[in-house]
Amino acid sequence: MGQKVNPVGFRTGIMVGWKSRWYASKKNFSELLVEDFKIREFIKKRKDRFGKVMYPHIAKVEIERTRDEVKVVLHSARPGILIGRKGERVEELHNELQHLTGRRINVKIEEISRPELVAQLVAEDIAEQMVKRSGFRRTMKRAMEQTMDAGAKGIKIQMAGRLGGAEMARREKQISGSIPLSTLQAKIDYGFTEAKIAQGHIGIQVWINQGMYSEDDINGADAQAGQAPKKSKRSYKR
Repeated sequence: MGQKVNPVGFRTGIMVGWKSRWYASKKNFSELLVEDFKIREFIKKRKDRFGKVMYPHIAKVEIERTRDEVKVVLHSARPGILIGRKGERVEELHNELQHLTGRRINVKIEEISRPELVAQLVAEDIAEQMVKRSGFRRTMKRAMEQTMDAGAKGIKIQMAGRLGGAEMARREKQISGSIPLSTLQAKIDYGFTEAKIAQGHIGIQVWINQGMYSEDDINGADAQAGQAPKKSKRSYKR
């Protein structure tokens, strides 16, 4: 089961919060859902005149809606690139999103302190090395060493495609540490991207075990406090 289920979707609503936080009536729900998809795709695929991605190193995009505005939160390992000189890049993104959606947009950027533990950023880093014609085995090994040195409990990397320029596509994976995919309490992060090389597209999947969720993350302390005691505190004599 663990190989077929996205670990983030498996835990969303149980251990992890939703990436889109808003409520809408049945009439408007589909329209706003498509709008969220367009916002994420625009940020992910927007390129400059040289063909480079304008907003790189973004791990996830969270969207919150109120009656007045749409709040877009970007979690990035390099917020300085997104902000630009004197904030010109984030202002440009703000205007483009307002033109795309026709709504009032509020863009907020949050920094990721340890990008080695974020699966999406690790996958994108591997893709960059593949585009630069680096050997895939060496790239996988280097990424795994950096993640384990950063304090991860385990990591699995899987690559599929014409690896090494071979004529027939194949799949290779490497695992270090433990990856309990079916354990809900395990904090498993998942990332996927594609490396566009001369031989074709190489799919890159990364699973990172960041440890276990604490009781504060899942409201475990409140659940324990609400449990009825097994034994009576007072003892009665007959």
